[in-house]
Amino acid sequence: MDIDLQVRIAAFNWLSEQVNSHGDVLTRDILLRGFGFQGQRVPLVAPNGIFKPQILELPLSITTTTKGPYDDNYLEKDGFLHYRYRGDNPNHRDNVGLRKVFELNLPLVYLHGLQPGKYLAIYPVYIVGDDTNNLTFNISVDDHLPTFTYSESSFSRQIAEVSDPRHAYITAMVKVRLQQRSFREKVLDAYRSQCAFCRLRHRELLDAAHIIPDNMSESTSKIENGISLCKLHHSAYDSFILGVTPDYIIQVREDILEEEDGPVLQHGLKGLHKTKLILPTLKSHYPSREALEWRYSRFEQA
Repeated sequence: MDIDLQVRIAAFNWLSEQVNSHGDVLTRDILLRGFGFQGQRVPLVAPNGIFKPQILELPLSITTTTKGPYDDNYLEKDGFLHYRYRGDNPNHRDNVGLRKVFELNLPLVYLHGLQPGKYLAIYPVYIVGDDTNNLTFNISVDDHLPTFTYSESSFSRQIAEVSDPRHAYITAMVKVRLQQRSFREKVLDAYRSQCAFCRLRHRELLDAAHIIPDNMSESTSKIENGISLCKLHHSAYDSFILGVTPDYIIQVREDILEEEDGPVLQHGLKGLHKTKLILPTLKSHYPSREALEWRYSRFEQA
């Protein structure tokens, strides 16, 4: 079997193991450490966004960063990712490498920077277009690992055309996931990785709760529309068992205050009544008073 195919499959399998262990937001340290293959270390990232490990002749991954020079994004007109060339020379070796990946229909790993040093791993992705006028490659996301037909000298995979609605749908769903993970990482970082109600600091047990729910037209993905909450208090907040006033005071619903049902209710919920929300370090990240007022009026109705 071609070593290129072996390395790509090994990379996908290794990423799946990391996602199972750490979640789908991976740190740069994990990606830089990479995996072992035939006695060689194969990292997934490098200083350049288009990365070819030493063991391969063609790129294995493409990366975006939160403070990079390029505007890599999903464009609504076609629903696919547009990944910028490296620089403005179409014949730069990195761009030539990606063009060869496109010609051979090879799968790639796409690492989307959410916060400094944190990436959402998306794989496999395929280059489905090369726009030299706009200096971009068009990228499609698939929802399963590739199946290849192998011959003595090459292998190939047939993928759908850019217009295939299935791939457009999958890529659109990835866009939603990117927005959700980005919102979570930004909010949890703003609140110093703790629950704003109870101070629980286990990041794996924390969520970024929307004040105005994300299915509402008034909602935004800005930090000030989020609160870092543990899973218990997120559920209680969404169920209107707990509310937060525009002055950042936590309120417990009246009927809950009258209940007697063990230590979790007493200390985990009732004990929060009239305590103050733990706020972010930066005042610009404080919850929007307008959003809290909108939400608290619905809490009072409940």
